[in-house]
Amino acid sequence: GPRPAGGGAYWVDSQQKRYVPVKGDHVIGIVTVKAGDVFRLDVGGSEPASLSYLAFEGATKRNRPNVQVGDLVYGQFVVANKDMEPEMVCIDSSGKSSGMGVIGQDGFLFKVSLGLIRKLLAPKCEIIQELSQLYPFEMVLGMNGRIWVKAKTVQQTLIIVNILEACEYMTAEQRKQALAKLSGN
Repeated sequence: GPRPAGGGAYWVDSQQKRYVPVKGDHVIGIVTVKAGDVFRLDVGGSEPASLSYLAFEGATKRNRPNVQVGDLVYGQFVVANKDMEPEMVCIDSSGKSSGMGVIGQDGFLFKVSLGLIRKLLAPKCEIIQELSQLYPFEMVLGMNGRIWVKAKTVQQTLIIVNILEACEYMTAEQRKQALAKLSGN
């Protein structure tokens, strides 16, 4: 029905809050522009983040990282405040990549709520422990609600994606039943 005038804020779905960059957060960005020494990445926030080509392990003026428009990059915010463009790096304080950088080409990128991402990133997350018993897969979790998954086959990858998307609405019991069906128990 019609929404009450001025009552719009009341209807905002808390599940869908836009990601706001936070210093130290690890996120998955999509390279949208290559401009001189800087890449611009869509991180799902209100503005793109910048990433210097020097912010990769071993990168120098001569030895530039191979990053193309469209690539997925897993990195960390070093600058994130409302008065400045958010800035990402793909190295830790000692200059090591620590698992950050360009994410493999094949694989599946999808989005979940920020609430579910926080759950998945918690130590000893049951959901991930259960999934990892199905079959081997690689996964990258971004605090900005983006997940990249790759299993041996496209079918296996999509099963993982479907379960993770459904986790939002399933109880732990329902999830265990769904996983048991899949693993043939």
